[in-house]
Amino acid sequence: MHENEGPRPPPPNDIRLRKRLDDALIAPHWPEGFVMRPFEPRDAQAMHALLQEVFDDGADGTFDDWWPRISGDAEFDPDLCFLAIDGKGLLAGAALCWTSAFVKDLAVHPDSRRRGIGEALMRHVFLTFRDRGAAHVDLKTNTVENAAAFRLYERLGMIPVAWEG
Repeated sequence: MHENEGPRPPPPNDIRLRKRLDDALIAPHWPEGFVMRPFEPRDAQAMHALLQEVFDDGADGTFDDWWPRISGDAEFDPDLCFLAIDGKGLLAGAALCWTSAFVKDLAVHPDSRRRGIGEALMRHVFLTFRDRGAAHVDLKTNTVENAAAFRLYERLGMIPVAWEG
């Protein structure tokens, strides 16, 4: 960025959404055959593979590039990585959050979609951050490329906010 330029505008159709964490939060309902469990370091490779599968944009690079960047980030806390596991013990979905109450990634494997996993993960995220004293949770999504996720976030009561926060 040049000295005289202001901040770059977000890409078209990208939007920042916020959920205020009040007392009216609903506990997650896990679909039959799925459980949520905390992240363990041995899960990192499976989480990266899920993100690659779901987002398929190559932006995260190889696991050897991705994991040091994620785990070394000042906002990374393994207690803020939530995993949905199917009946076979496989990773069906994940929410990777930053300590600033920001959902960096929410991903549900294509074979496990439309069962309520994304909703359950997000409800768990909301409760976790409320218990940590956060007033709200934010995320960024694309209303066109990720229309199904955008509809989920709207159903969960997330509202658009300015990029600056």
